[in-house]
Amino acid sequence: MRKIGLKKAALGVVALAVAGSGLATLAPSAGVASSHREAPLIAGTPKLDNTDLYAFVSPDKPDSVTMLANWTPFEEPNGGPNFYPFAVDAAHDINIDNNGDARPDITYRWQFTSRYKNPNTFLYNTGPVTSLTDPDLNFTQTYTLTRITRTGVKVLAQGKVAPSFTGKASMPNYGALAQQAVTPLPGGGKSFAGQADDPFFLDLRVFDLLYGGNLTELGHDTLAGYNVNTIALQVPKSDLALRGNVSRNPVVGIWTTTSRESVDVHHAEHFGHGLQQVSRLGMPLVNEVVIPVGRKNEFNATRPADDAKFLPYVSSPEVPKLVKAIYGIPAPAAPRKDLIEVFLTGVCKACGPVQADLNSQLLNKDVVKSWFKPSEQLRLNMGVAPAAQPNRMGVLGGDLAGFPNGRRLGDDVIDITLQAAEGILLPGAPAVVGTLGDKVNANDHAFQGGFPYVSLPNMDSVN
Repeated sequence: MRKIGLKKAALGVVALAVAGSGLATLAPSAGVASSHREAPLIAGTPKLDNTDLYAFVSPDKPDSVTMLANWTPFEEPNGGPNFYPFAVDAAHDINIDNNGDARPDITYRWQFTSRYKNPNTFLYNTGPVTSLTDPDLNFTQTYTLTRITRTGVKVLAQGKVAPSFTGKASMPNYGALAQQAVTPLPGGGKSFAGQADDPFFLDLRVFDLLYGGNLTELGHDTLAGYNVNTIALQVPKSDLALRGNVSRNPVVGIWTTTSRESVDVHHAEHFGHGLQQVSRLGMPLVNEVVIPVGRKNEFNATRPADDAKFLPYVSSPEVPKLVKAIYGIPAPAAPRKDLIEVFLTGVCKACGPVQADLNSQLLNKDVVKSWFKPSEQLRLNMGVAPAAQPNRMGVLGGDLAGFPNGRRLGDDVIDITLQAAEGILLPGAPAVVGTLGDKVNANDHAFQGGFPYVSLPNMDSVN
């Protein structure tokens, strides 16, 4: 296993607390949440909109990796009568690149089917539901999970979906229903699909002239109370590593996509042949604050191997220029090789100015350098053990098991990404950069201690 370390110069002034007022509470002029309604086309088809991706070494099972992918943003509790099913006639994929060529070496694919027991009622459930096979659960979904590699396709599981939470009268023990939806996989893995509390946390009042024009509108978790549809997967590390060898090849790149049998994302009734990618997510906030609005739809349809066309938006990002114009914080000089390293290559001494070995696929001993292609992925070094005391600031807080080395549920990606955009990884960053944030530092619900880790869905209406 390679030794992981960061130079003090790379960490800059991150020891400063994220607190206070004024400039210390500035958040980025971002799009809607991590990837909620981030592009014009996908905003019209929320069931296909993947909102967040998480990947981390499982804290209670450190020989495995857990990946979580969410769909359907802003699910209001009590949103009946049809509630929030997963999309059918679509492929929900988690893709793994373990050799650095920006192409999927492994794809885990969930495809869903729906069924009504009684089509002659408007009800989602016709009485209290105590199990996933309860005859009173009128609407049910199941899925097929397949593992796709360059050598073939293998069906891993046929699973049941945990239903949307319709309320305590209908589902008096929702936690039991959620646990029934955990499906074992060959080799000791697990799969889950169902509704959950949206684990992402941030203040979205950025659109009101950057928090009211005077930074008075801060500290409110805009996503508190909303739910999402979650797909969770836990597999042994060896299932992901290049050649199955975790000690030699601990780093993987991960991204999630939605593809549908349609030639037009606007019209759900128009199905064509084959699968068309319509949504994509790896690192959080890329399509929101890096890609301009005129190319967001294009980014959602682009494969990582073709990401070179978006390089100028990473090497010369818009956010620091806006922050400089409004608040006077100097923008780091372009080209931003530090951001290229974080978002496109992973962090390694051979990759750029950060000068640390952390999570580039180039650290894998069996990777041939000529294979390597910079691309936007969430990269995880599986050789870094889970932190005994996780720090919400991840690597910037000295916790190498956190973002941008993968992403845990509690990582504060808004504060981390803003500070990175403002140059925290560069020598000589202004001290104020280490204090930037939106004053929302944690989710409104505690996460579960075991798989699938996400909190149970909210029941009370947000409004």
